[in-house]
Amino acid sequence: MKIIVLTDYKNHFETKFTASPYRSGMDKEALKVYFSELGYQIEYKQFHQVDFNHDEFKNNYFLYTSSEDIDGFYKSYIEDIVYGICLSGGIPIPAFKYLKAHHNKVFMEILRSQSDLETIKSIKSKHYGTQEEFQSANKSIEKPVVIKPASGSMSKGVSLNNTPSEAKKSIQLISKSGNMYEDLKDYFRRFKHKGYLSNSRYRKKFVAQNYIEGLKGDWKILIYLDKYYVLERKNRKGDFRASGGGNLSFTKDVPKELLNFSQEIHSALHVPNLSLDICKKDNTYYLIEFQANYFGTYTLEYSDFYFKKTSGTWGKIEEKSILEKVYAESIASYINQIKNNV
Repeated sequence: MKIIVLTDYKNHFETKFTASPYRSGMDKEALKVYFSELGYQIEYKQFHQVDFNHDEFKNNYFLYTSSEDIDGFYKSYIEDIVYGICLSGGIPIPAFKYLKAHHNKVFMEILRSQSDLETIKSIKSKHYGTQEEFQSANKSIEKPVVIKPASGSMSKGVSLNNTPSEAKKSIQLISKSGNMYEDLKDYFRRFKHKGYLSNSRYRKKFVAQNYIEGLKGDWKILIYLDKYYVLERKNRKGDFRASGGGNLSFTKDVPKELLNFSQEIHSALHVPNLSLDICKKDNTYYLIEFQANYFGTYTLEYSDFYFKKTSGTWGKIEEKSILEKVYAESIASYINQIKNNV
């Protein structure tokens, strides 16, 4: 059986922390070998080579990479192609909605709100397209409030705000979208056209979330099929954020409740692979963020073990994992589940 694997304009596929050359993605030749051992032939194509007039799409499987380029120019193109594959009857893995949610916390929060899994809704989020929208709803927002830009990783641009003025300043920093020439033209429209309302100069979308007080850190969990890789992250000194702080540890003493919560999310989202950021306060686990594609692989590549549930019991497997092998196994198993309607 053949799987089409879509690479970017650099001919790279997905991410790999230890990739050589730097940021060159997974080893494509290794992927070919591992998929072949599982009975799957893969064919690499770049996105521009997808031919919607002549290619076969119906019930064919497509793996694809994403992108984190500034302002999302190339990612927008990727979304066009993958959505076109959906409309043509192809089966992208993961589903298009997870590509839409990648590097897009606004849509990720929409997916959270639409989920049937109530336990992931303990973090309350609101999304906005402009600073003005936030200010109009300001009285209904609990303080303190965490403000996050829609795109970004490692907590970049994430802020904790205790007052409306703090929130306004943070939002202006992450949502500024002005253009001097266009802003000048827009300014004079107010004099030419009575009653004209100027365009916002802060139109980069963002998310506002309730603050969970007293956290000392969180966990990064990577899931590939039935293998769970866990990295504990402590908060930065004098900060409420853990992501990007570098205070990391591969602890073997992981609460089974954390693994069960992660498994519950994985099952609900129906994806082969998943990255989760989870924290805990008192006896409640909170899903901070999730990604189903193009996420960092450090946690897998540097772990000497993973967790797996067998006959209802979690066990620790002392084994170094090979990213491409684990990825191929998870995709092959996922496709088999689709084919068998499991």
